[in-house]
Amino acid sequence: MSRDAERFRSHFPALSTMTYLASCSQGALSDALSDALTEFQHSLLELGDPWQQWLERVGEARRRFAALIGAHIDEIAIVSSASEGAYQVASGLVWTPGDSVVTSDVEFPSIAHVWLAQRQRHASVRYADTVGGFATVEGYDRAIDDSARLVSVPLVSYRHGQRLPLNEITTLARRRGAQVFIDAYQGAGIEPTNVGRLDCDYLVSGASKFLLGIPGVAFLYVRHGTRRDLDPQLTGWFGRVDPFSFNARELDYSRTARRYELGTPPVLAVYGAVAGMTLLSTVDQQALAVHITRLTGRLHRELTDLGEQIGSPASDESRGPQVAVRDDDPMRLASYLTARRIVTSPRGTFVRLAIHYYNNDADIDAVVRALAGYRSRHRR
Repeated sequence: MSRDAERFRSHFPALSTMTYLASCSQGALSDALSDALTEFQHSLLELGDPWQQWLERVGEARRRFAALIGAHIDEIAIVSSASEGAYQVASGLVWTPGDSVVTSDVEFPSIAHVWLAQRQRHASVRYADTVGGFATVEGYDRAIDDSARLVSVPLVSYRHGQRLPLNEITTLARRRGAQVFIDAYQGAGIEPTNVGRLDCDYLVSGASKFLLGIPGVAFLYVRHGTRRDLDPQLTGWFGRVDPFSFNARELDYSRTARRYELGTPPVLAVYGAVAGMTLLSTVDQQALAVHITRLTGRLHRELTDLGEQIGSPASDESRGPQVAVRDDDPMRLASYLTARRIVTSPRGTFVRLAIHYYNNDADIDAVVRALAGYRSRHRR
């Protein structure tokens, strides 16, 4: 483990007594996050009604996320969840019979559910075929035709950690005149997410996973100049040109991405998001990528050698920050690991083992050893 990675790990006190492999669900608690939550509590105690201070922190969150993805601050809306962000995108389009949105089975269900709900508004939903559980360019090529208005693709799949071929998929969408929506929740903070290079119209991510915050806040990027058919119907005072005009007779929309915002922002979660992004900004991103790729590669190889059925890609290019172990009873396996102070994230038929910059080789040793012990007691 490099000195920089060791320094980063030192910000997570619980890691001295546990192996934490659940960043794909919730990032580990850092000292920076603890301090931020205490600071929020203090602001109430000391100031009583500290809205000016809170709104400054909301602005800082917007600025930091914009910098993280290479966007302009006016292209960022603060929402409560990735699902809300997806809804704001879908509801801004007029769907006529014959229009379609393209998704896939590697999409997080909550995002796909938003697209499915648009069938009430005449949209059809087309699914890109998968091969062996993985999304392919060919599958998207078959699904994206001239009817496609929107193509939705995750940066990294929640299910098994596949890193999707975004540039190729985006090229297909552009060729057929469709907009592109990227769900970056499973990679923002540790995967390349420059929206200029991704060439997407929309990108959404929450803060509670690899961004090291807490649930309750997400960020929606809307590229400047992106076509919309309708103004948001789900709206609130923070979507106004001036939220503090307090005019109950006028509905004006911000000329920036703030038009997609609703009511009072989730201030506590914003404090957490700023803490996480600030901590991540101290890290060399190239060193982070090399570190995570090395550890996930080692974990994939050693579990394969043990005879485990791995649902994640073997190649470094296609594998994100997660290795998924297939099991007949993922909850039982996860409980076994939890009892040994190894925190994982079971989903569907997999137990997901997620790697962040704070993980080290001792974490890999611990989970490989524990899985070997589990298999000696519980045969498949």
